[in-house]
Amino acid sequence: MKTFRVLTLLACLALPQTVAAQHPVVFAGSSLKSALDEAAQSFSPSPRMSYGGSLTLARQIEQGAPADLFCAADSESMDYAAQRKLIEASTRVDLTSNSLVVVAHRTAPLQELALNPEAFVQALGGGRLSLGHVESVPAGKYARAALESTGLWEAVRQHLAMSENVRAALLYVSRNEAPLGIVYASDAQAERQVKVVARFPAGSHPRIVYPCALVAGAKNSVAAKRFLDFLQTDAGRALFAKHGFVAN
Repeated sequence: MKTFRVLTLLACLALPQTVAAQHPVVFAGSSLKSALDEAAQSFSPSPRMSYGGSLTLARQIEQGAPADLFCAADSESMDYAAQRKLIEASTRVDLTSNSLVVVAHRTAPLQELALNPEAFVQALGGGRLSLGHVESVPAGKYARAALESTGLWEAVRQHLAMSENVRAALLYVSRNEAPLGIVYASDAQAERQVKVVARFPAGSHPRIVYPCALVAGAKNSVAAKRFLDFLQTDAGRALFAKHGFVAN
C-alpha cells in the first residue's frame, strides 16, 4: 500500500512536466508578435512564443535552442535554416506578406513625407532614421533596398540608428527618440504612439514574405504542426489581415 502511494505521488509530480511538454515553442520574427500573440491565445495547448531578429533566431536554433516552429520575416533567414537542415523542408509555407512604411511620432507636425532626399533630410532635422540593421534584420534589408531604389540612401545613410529587430526600431519613434523610422505597416498599426507619413511602393524592395516551417527533430512537432495548420485557415488569414498584414 505504501509503495502504491509513493508511485502515485511520483506520477502526480511528473504530470506538470508532461503537460508542459505539449506546448509548442515558436520562434518568430518580431514583426509577427501582435498577430501570433492573438493566435496563441485562441489555440490549445497555447504556444510559447519567442520573438527576435529572424536570422538571430535561425542561428539560435542552429546552436540547439529548443524551438518547435520557426516563422521568419524573410526568405533568406528561412533559407539559412533550410540549408543547414534545421527545418522540415516539406512543411515550409509562406504565411502572409507585408508592406513598408515611414513613421513619425503621433504628435509630430509632419503629416505627409515626400520620398525625396530633401524632404527626408528636412524631416530628420539632424535626428536619426530608426530602422532594423540593414545587414542582418529583414526589415532593415528591405528598408535599404527601398531607400536605394528611391534615391534616398546616400542622403540618409549617415543618419541611421540601426536596431536588432523591427520592434526595437519602432520603439525609438514611439518614445520620440527618433523623428522617423522605417517599419512594416503591421508594426505601425500596432503602435498607437506613431503615425504613417509615407509608404514605399511595393516595387521598391523585394516582396516581403513570412515563411514558416517545423523545426527538424522538434519535441512537440504534433502540436506545432496543428498551430501551423491553424495559421493557414480562414480564421488565421483573417487574424493576419486584422493586424495589418497583406494576403499572401
